[in-house]
Amino acid sequence: MSSHTAAQAPQTPILQYSSGLANWLEDQNCSLGLTTYQAGRLILIGRKTDGTIRAHERLIEGCKALHSDGQSLWASGTHSLWRFENALRKGKQTSGGVDRLFVPREGRVTGKIDIHEIAIGDPAQFGGANGPSPIFVSSAFNCLATISDTASFQALWRPPFIRSRKGGDRCHLNGLAMDGTRAAFVTMTSTSAELDGWRDDRKDGGIIMDLETNETLTSGLSMPHSPRLYDDKLWVLNSGHGTLCTVDRNDGTLTEVAFCPGFARGLVFVGRYAVIGTSLPRRNAIFEGLPLDGALAQSKTQPICALQIVDIDTGQTAHWLRFEHTIEELFDIEILSGIRQPEAVGFHGESIENYVKVDEV
Repeated sequence: MSSHTAAQAPQTPILQYSSGLANWLEDQNCSLGLTTYQAGRLILIGRKTDGTIRAHERLIEGCKALHSDGQSLWASGTHSLWRFENALRKGKQTSGGVDRLFVPREGRVTGKIDIHEIAIGDPAQFGGANGPSPIFVSSAFNCLATISDTASFQALWRPPFIRSRKGGDRCHLNGLAMDGTRAAFVTMTSTSAELDGWRDDRKDGGIIMDLETNETLTSGLSMPHSPRLYDDKLWVLNSGHGTLCTVDRNDGTLTEVAFCPGFARGLVFVGRYAVIGTSLPRRNAIFEGLPLDGALAQSKTQPICALQIVDIDTGQTAHWLRFEHTIEELFDIEILSGIRQPEAVGFHGESIENYVKVDEV
C-alpha cells in the first residue's frame, strides 16, 4: 500500500501494528475506515480469512471527511462529496473473503469548500428539508451545510458571530457532534470573524459551541477537533495539546482522559474503546508553537502517524496501528460494525465498469 514505484519503494513495510490488533477487531466485530488528505487516500483496515490484518486503499484527491452506516459510505474530496453503496447481498462475500464492497454511486461537485466532517441528520433542525440527509462542516464557508440539487451546497447554520456568507475560513469551524439525527455541538479554532483570523488563536482560542443555545460551552482550547457524544458524555480532541478529553455539559469543565503522541484528529468509539488518529505535526506556521510541542518534549515521546486504540476507562493505549512512511497525516476515522473485510471499488478500470446493479420497477 504505497504510491512509490518498485524502484523507489522503501525497504520497511508501510504498516506496523500491535500483536493483538486482529484479535481486537474480531472481539469488537468491526473493521476500520480512515482518510488522509495529505496522501489522498481512503484506507479500509480489516481481517483476511486467515485472521491477519488487511489494508485496502482507494485514491480520492484531498480525502477528508468520512461517514458510514455499513451500507452507505460518504467521503469528501477536494471539490466533491462521494457516496458509495454496498454491492453485496446480505451474508454474501467475494471469493477473497470481502464481505462489504463499496461501489461509487454518486459524486456531488461542491467546489473547494473544505468539508471536514459528515453525519446523517435531519436538515429540518435548521429549517431545511425534512428527512435524513448528509450534514457536513464546511470550514471554507464557516457553516454547517447539506447537499443541494441546484447549488454547490445549502448552508444550514453559521456561528452567530459570522456575518459574511462569502467563502474564506475565519473561525476554522471543523467538528460536529451528533445526538441521534440532531446536530448538537461544534468545535472551532477561534471566534474570529476576520479572514484567516483563526490562525492567531491556535494556542488557546478554540471553543465548543452548543447548537441548541448558540452559546459557548467551553473555551481556551487549542485547535479542538472531533467532538462526539458517547457513553452519555461529550468527548473532544484538544488537538493542540494532543489529548482526549471529556467535557462537563453543565459547566464546560475539561477532564483529560489520555495523551496522544501526535496531532490528534479523528475520533470514533466502539465498546469501551476510543479510536484516535494522530498525525505528524506539519512544520509550518499553523502547527508550530502549539502546547503539543512541549508535551511531547516533556514525555520524551516522538510524534507518530497512527491509530491509537484507547481504553476509555483507564486512558491506556490497548492497541495501535502505525504508518512508518508515505502517510504522515490522518484526518477522519469510522467504525464499520459487523464487517470483517471491507473493500471499495475505484473510479477507473474494469471493476467500476462491471459492477452494474439494476433496480426493476
